[in-house]
Parts: sequence; C-alpha cells; structure tokens
Amino acid sequence: MRLNYLAYSFSLTIMYFSFMLMLPVLVALYYHETGAVLPFLLTGAAALMISITIKKVISGIAQIKSINDIKKSEGLCVVSFSWIFAIILASIPYLFFGISPVDALFEATSGITATGSTILTHFNYPNTVFFWRSFTQWLGGMGIIVLFIAILPQFAIAGRQMFFAEAPGPTEDKFTPRIKNTAAALWKVYAGLTIIEIAFLKINGMSGFEAVCNSLSSISGGGLSPNSQSMIGCSYPLLWITAFFMFFAGVSFNLQYKAWIKLNPLVLFRNEEFRTYFSAIFLIGILLSISLFFNMHYDLAGSITHSFFNVSTLVSSTGFCSVDYTKWDYTSKLLLFAIMLFGSCASSAGGGLKVMRWLLVFKIIKTEMTKILHPKAVCNIKTGSYSVPKEILDQTLMFVAFYFVILGVSAFLIAVLEQNTTIGLTGAVSAVGNIGPGFGAIGPLGSFAPLNALTKLILIFDMLIGRLELIPILVLFQKDFWVLKR
Repeated sequence: MRLNYLAYSFSLTIMYFSFMLMLPVLVALYYHETGAVLPFLLTGAAALMISITIKKVISGIAQIKSINDIKKSEGLCVVSFSWIFAIILASIPYLFFGISPVDALFEATSGITATGSTILTHFNYPNTVFFWRSFTQWLGGMGIIVLFIAILPQFAIAGRQMFFAEAPGPTEDKFTPRIKNTAAALWKVYAGLTIIEIAFLKINGMSGFEAVCNSLSSISGGGLSPNSQSMIGCSYPLLWITAFFMFFAGVSFNLQYKAWIKLNPLVLFRNEEFRTYFSAIFLIGILLSISLFFNMHYDLAGSITHSFFNVSTLVSSTGFCSVDYTKWDYTSKLLLFAIMLFGSCASSAGGGLKVMRWLLVFKIIKTEMTKILHPKAVCNIKTGSYSVPKEILDQTLMFVAFYFVILGVSAFLIAVLEQNTTIGLTGAVSAVGNIGPGFGAIGPLGSFAPLNALTKLILIFDMLIGRLELIPILVLFQKDFWVLKR
C-alpha cells in the first residue's frame, strides 16, 4: 500500500468531517445554547488541524493530482481508519457534558454505526446534543465515505474501491456507469425520504425538533431519540408513519431509486430479496399481532400497530419502541428475537446478516441436497435472472461463518463479564447487527451505562465490525496488509 495515497485520502475525509461538526453549532445558536457551541467548534478545529498536519508531514502528498488508481487494499484501509477516526471525533463533544471517555466512545460508535444503543441514564442535555446523536446516525446510515464520493471530485473514479468497502454486500450492485453518480443517486433517495418523513411527522402533531431528530434516526436505521421514552405515547398515525419509513430504511436504496425513476412501485416486488423481506415482516407481524391480542390482551388496533411497529424497528435495525416489549410474554419476545436475526436488505441503511445472504445460504443448502440425490446434475444458483458466481457464494459462506463466530465469542465474553446470559446473547446480537436495544436491563428503555467497561469495549468493536460488515476491519489483522510503500 502507498502511504502517500492513504494519507491523502484520509486527510480529505477528516477535513470534510470537520465541516460536519459545524452543523451542531448552528443548532446551538438557534436554540441559544451557548454552552454547546465550544465543544463542537473545538472538535471541528482539531479535526481540521489533523487533516492539515497529515498533508504537511507525509511526503509525496503535494504531488498527488489523482487517486484514480487506488487499490482495493488501500480503499479498505481508508474506509476503516476514516470510520475509526470519525468515531473518535464524534465522541469528543460528549466529554464536555460530563460523559466519561468510554461512555462517550460508546455513544459515538452507536451513533456513527447507526446502532442506537445508549449509555444515557437521563435526558437533561441541550437539544444540540440530541441533534448530534441523530445526525451522526444519519451520516453513518448511508455511509460517510459514500457521501464524500458523491460530493468530492477527487473520489469521482477512485471512490469505487471505497464505495464497496464501506457498503459491502453479496453482489456489487452498481446501477450507473460512474460510481460518483451511484453514490449521488443513493443520497438523493436517502435525503428525499428524510425530508418527506419530517414533513409527515410535523403535520401529524410532532414538534419540529423531534420530527427532525426522529426522522434522521429512523431513515438511518439508528433509533436514538431525543425522547427518553422513544416513541412510547405517540399517536397511532405517528407510529404508522415512522414504521413505514423504517420499513424503507431496510430496503435497498438501489432498488428504491429504480422504482422512483420508473415511477413504478411494482419494481420492488420483482426483486426476490424485497419479496422475502416483505413476506418476513408480514408473517412475523401477523403472528405477533395474534400473540399480543390473545396473550397480552391488547385490543385489535393496538395489537396490529405495536406488532408491525416493533417488527419494523427491529428488522430494519432501528431500535425505536412503541411499548416496553421486554414485558411481553415469552412467545412475543421470541418472535421479536427471530426478526432481529433476520436483518434487512443489502445496500440499505439497515443492519443484520442481510436477507440476500440468508437467501444464498438456503439456496446453497438446497443445491447441495440436490447434488446428493442427483450427483451429475448441473446446478446454478440464481437470484432473479442473475446467476451468482462461485466466488460470491464462497464469500457469503465465509461471511456468515465469521458473523456467527464473532457473535458467539462476543456473547460468551459479555455473559461471563456481566454474569447474565440475556445481556450476553441479546447484547451481542444487537451490537453485531447494529440493532440497538436488547432484552432485560439493556431493553428499549434501558441503558448500557451500568455495564462493565470491558463489555462496552467489546460492544464498540462489535458495532463497528457489524456496520462495515466484517471485511474492512478483519483485514487490518492481516500481516501482509501492513506492507507500506511511499
């Protein structure tokens, strides 16, 4: 890897992230929260100085006119360290409000990775802090690097390697000839949905500030709300509006863009992954409605509303709640846990293992069973009309194996540290899947603050590796990856 290329790309992302830190300053000024101005100004200035220092210290950067030939390994490195450094920068403002370093890092990681877990035990903070929590989720939901690819001319061509490093999936779904145009199209859909949701929430009675924060959090699949009770107490129309947008946060933005361009929603249902995603939500939603009606004695409207809202929030890895579902009966909680493992669609803001990977795994199993009965049969695995190459199938199996190994090891370590199996299992599933709340003490109205500091560090690692989908972080542990050239 070429050090000057890495430093140049890294300095650019840090510089533009420093500009993002200026937006909370405007919010602080708007709400006359003068005490909240300095934390973000200082952090932004520090980020800018780091960017300038990198350019001055690393030789060869001034001669770089183009990074169009950036390699895949270099793209992975830029993405990994940009995210790590963005998390560190995002955590600094929290320190000014009395939050400890580990807790600040946890809250920032939860925000940037759009996980939605929180260490807050009270909500007596300025509006600027809550806006920052939601805004970091919105940046991380689509992807920091994807945003910079869309707006920076330096990444017009070279951004391809970083685009797929930050938004990996079973296939490289690029639907425009230039990766810059693809990134811009995705952000148009993302921003468009956000603006529409803000308007709908405001029209239906939510305050302007909460409408903005909740929209930023739901479209990103994040779930950090400025309200200590999340969405509890909201009217049914507000819950259905939020559930609708959370549902689409978990749908491939590539696919949504195609549907928007063609003005044809049926484009969605022609996609196998979307049909599976939709069917899973519908099925679990109906089963959960029945369970709530008979076991929890909700009325019909309440059963259906709370069922589909909480299924949508967990399958899209958002993490809002309309009720404290940890108080539900065992059957209802089991259904929610099942949908937590299912995940959202590839190329969406949602987390989890992703529907496409589940589809490919089951198709691989079916193919192997067919070969046992018919050894001479030639079997091609397809998704729609697309024949999946063997290397993609191999990568999918490797990803699934690593996913469950990391999940299992994390769950075991956390359970030992906390002496609590529920926290261990649901905490690991929540962090690796970027879902947010778990069950028990870390449920939707709980806090991660009382957990052991080492537990929080494990969860921080899990949230980051889950958001970047393993590979960009795992390659950092390869010795050959660190062979640097000038």
